[in-house]
Amino acid sequence: MRFSVYQVSRKGGREKNEDRMGYCYTRDSGLFALADGMGGHPEGEVASQLALQTLAAMFQRDSKPTLPEPMRFLNEAIIAGHHQLLRYATQKALIDTPRTTVVACLLQGNSAYWAHCGDSRLYMVRGDKLIARTRDHSYSELQETMSQVVPMGERFNRNVLFTCLGSPGKPVVDTVGPLMLQAGDRLLLCSDGLWGTVSDAEIVDQLSRNAISDAVPELVEQALRNGGPKCDNVSVLAVEWEAAEDSDSGLGISTQSLGEEVFASTIQASVLGTDSPDELDDAEIERSIREINEAIRRSSQQKKS
Repeated sequence: MRFSVYQVSRKGGREKNEDRMGYCYTRDSGLFALADGMGGHPEGEVASQLALQTLAAMFQRDSKPTLPEPMRFLNEAIIAGHHQLLRYATQKALIDTPRTTVVACLLQGNSAYWAHCGDSRLYMVRGDKLIARTRDHSYSELQETMSQVVPMGERFNRNVLFTCLGSPGKPVVDTVGPLMLQAGDRLLLCSDGLWGTVSDAEIVDQLSRNAISDAVPELVEQALRNGGPKCDNVSVLAVEWEAAEDSDSGLGISTQSLGEEVFASTIQASVLGTDSPDELDDAEIERSIREINEAIRRSSQQKKS
């Protein structure tokens, strides 16, 4: 594989940055992921970090050096991240669960596969055309889609999501692939801090006209300017497929010389003392959900009294 990658994350006007992103790869497979910890719930930065750590750990375990079923892997790894959040909340006796959105892209062979939960997005640009974009798991996007079929009433806030990792219910995970890649194709993963203030047209224009090392920081700066003093965290990771290695920029990565067992990652290893992501059984998952729901119920009753 040959690809170039560039990423930028800025805190914006928030107290802390709850976005996390990174990538890992073997000789014949690459995983790129971004997660956005959700405000209004505890420890959003833990939620996003745990989601990425789980993805990376399962990728390292299963990609030898390729994944036999990429779509299945993405779905299972994202759900495993969700289970890790439930376990973490139970272990820490949290009244509410840390929650996060996530988007992940897998490049293998000459194909791209991706999956997402929530409103962190993936854009795929070929030349100056938008080839694909994920659809947010938000009521506003659902309403926009449904309005083409039936009349809709009151508009929903775009920030209201109907699924995410860490919620008591099972997350909705949308998967796409395989989509055949061409040299020069660009994929961009981002948090809603970018697309919330920068239009799809501008994102595509920047990706089509400039090198990703120029397009990504420019898009981030636009988002910060447009968002003003209360701007959300803005995180962007872009990949160009089969880009010529550029020794000057250091962006180009070639995996051809890697051994079959070599694994490289920019995603920080677990610092939370959590167990292996595949050790949760169904009974433990259900018990965690019940305990979290019971804690929420007790808290609600205490507030009423």
